[in-house]
Amino acid sequence: MFHRSKTIKGLLSIVPGKQRLGAYRFLPIFFCIGGVMEWIMINVRIGHETFYDVYRRKKSERQYQQKMADGPLVLDQHGAK
Repeated sequence: MFHRSKTIKGLLSIVPGKQRLGAYRFLPIFFCIGGVMEWIMINVRIGHETFYDVYRRKKSERQYQQKMADGPLVLDQHGAK
């Protein structure tokens, strides 16, 4: 267990900026990881769809189901002025 902890500490000490930034020195790394994940979700197609294609389709399906559950829309003649 302690051997693994020393290995992790060794890997973390490789990242520069410990004196000046402290724990915040890892923020640029995670920022870049997040940017790569976002790019993958937008541009990489799995099958014929990207993540956002699925998101838009599911959102429109939920809106359609909500409209069907609400029932038909009745316009009041006096309120439609």
